[in-house]
Amino acid sequence: MNSTIYTTPPSHPSSLFPNITLCKTIKHLKQVHAHMIKTAQIHDPLAAAEVLRFCALSNNRDIHYARKVFDQMHQPNCFSWNTIIRALAESNDDGKPLAALLLFFQMVCDASVDPNQFTFPSVLKACAQTSRLKEGMQVHGLVVKYGLDSDEFVVSNLVRMYVMCGVMKDAHLLFIRNLIEFEEGDEVVRNNKKKEEGNVVLWNVMVDGYVMLGSLVLGEFGAARELFDSMPQRSVVSWNVMISGYAQNGLFKEAIEMFREMQMGDVCPNYVTLISVLPAISRFGALELGKWVHLYAEKNGIEIDDVLGSALVDMYSKCGSIEKALQVFERLPRKNAITWSTIIGGLAMHGRANDALDYFSRMERSGVTPSDVTYIGVLSACSHAGLVDEGRSFFSHMVKAVGFEPRIEHYGCMVDLLGRAGHLEEAEELILNMPIKPDDVIWKALLGACKIHGNIEMGRRVAKVLMDMVPHDSGSYVALSNMYASSGNWEAVADVRLMMKEMDIRKDPGCSWIELDGEIHEFLVDDDSHSRAKEIHSMLDEIANQLRLIGYRPDTSQVLLNLDEEEKESALQYHSEKIAVAFGLICTSPHTPLLIVKNLRICEDCHSSMKLISKIYKRKIVIRDRKRFHHFEHGSCSCKDYW
Repeated sequence: MNSTIYTTPPSHPSSLFPNITLCKTIKHLKQVHAHMIKTAQIHDPLAAAEVLRFCALSNNRDIHYARKVFDQMHQPNCFSWNTIIRALAESNDDGKPLAALLLFFQMVCDASVDPNQFTFPSVLKACAQTSRLKEGMQVHGLVVKYGLDSDEFVVSNLVRMYVMCGVMKDAHLLFIRNLIEFEEGDEVVRNNKKKEEGNVVLWNVMVDGYVMLGSLVLGEFGAARELFDSMPQRSVVSWNVMISGYAQNGLFKEAIEMFREMQMGDVCPNYVTLISVLPAISRFGALELGKWVHLYAEKNGIEIDDVLGSALVDMYSKCGSIEKALQVFERLPRKNAITWSTIIGGLAMHGRANDALDYFSRMERSGVTPSDVTYIGVLSACSHAGLVDEGRSFFSHMVKAVGFEPRIEHYGCMVDLLGRAGHLEEAEELILNMPIKPDDVIWKALLGACKIHGNIEMGRRVAKVLMDMVPHDSGSYVALSNMYASSGNWEAVADVRLMMKEMDIRKDPGCSWIELDGEIHEFLVDDDSHSRAKEIHSMLDEIANQLRLIGYRPDTSQVLLNLDEEEKESALQYHSEKIAVAFGLICTSPHTPLLIVKNLRICEDCHSSMKLISKIYKRKIVIRDRKRFHHFEHGSCSCKDYW
């Protein structure tokens, strides 16, 4: 290897061995190692430690080789022990963290070298990863024995160990004790800004612990938020923990609010922040905020790799801008199975089945192997477009040619595909012959198909299965009640409603929301709580009059209540998506597209009305309901009335 001039300080071990420093691969390192063995230079503890450091901790690490190097060391120093323990503790391979613990206990038993403040963080991390509380408590005792229980880095890892082992009480006690010691320290320490900044790590660990606990017990999110609000200083990690915690547990509104609050402070979002908040933005269809995130990444040099790229594609797809999703996808420098599956799923959601299947073919031609998630998107595309034969063919190919074991989601797509197309008996037979136990989602898909096609007999049978499976879920009761109502059987409707009342089961209210000027406005059915409610109701009346002028009459068969005709018409007028559209019309300039997100499936009357409203007001109206997107423009819908 050529010699070179190096600038590393002479006191640093690596400066003594530039041939190791210049290694680019493990293969190069092995050549240097062999030369050191041949020349007996390897007996120098510093030389051996540098070889170990490279193969254990460099970007080209080889932990198996590192372990061999360590085992051949005659009397490894503390640095070498710390290096191999850290490498094992940080490995994602099964068994390596446990090996780190065993090696640490060997270090303690040999007693030739005492552990120091750099040893314990790795050991505690290994305890946390393996959930070994008993061993972690023993390590805690050693921390105290060696007088390191005031070292911030060690204490932070101690607290994290208790957090990861689910012992929040002990973690909290240790956290409080550390804060008290800090506050009661001498004047120099109390006024040391660096000490305060270092403490933010400990706060982050505790907040993260309460967030994780909140994933199991929802009420604990309050404890996490209270602790977060009490932090004397917050790092980007502090914000990321809260944003991702909210988003991953379905508290999407709180995640977005936290992200907005972050922007008002002096901490800038980073790559992890964007990855964390994009799912929440997707859930609410907050397109403008999603665009801001995309622009922020570009302006601040945050790499839009396959992970962030997939999140952006998903966001644009779910926020109604499938064209922008396609643009982001095409610009990605690298595409993997996740990015391909995301765009295929997005196209399926927008009813662009042929495009979804074309992208699937492109994916195969590009050499990327489709995953089982990819096939969910393909089958979903077939379902939304009524491509029954194609769906059957893809399902068969996935099982017989590719060799994937179908997941519950694949069966769900097939039941949905067959049910929508009216093949109810085939769908039911598929459910009954599945090798895995069907869940309530699959039975709900069949129940929905029974409602669409008016098969009350099968619907009653399926509803009974669901009532036994999920007795407090309102979906099956409401669907059965609606089927009875559509056939005019009000006595049966009353029986179902009475059953719901006795069991205290309440129907989920229809809810729609629209984002305007960065703010999300939510509306329920017959909602008059908005500050501009009078204007909204006035616009709803105008819309109703405009619809009557062109001969449209409300489809009162969609009102599944025993009301007179006038009351039914009034009920239809105040569906949540109509209120959201009316609000959008009065708040935006002419020709501005409107995006509405709805928690339930859009009803037939609203669907028919939206087609005409788009024509009357010359607006593109995009509605994302529970199942898919509807693009209303010039009096027609992208779904071609098949949904």
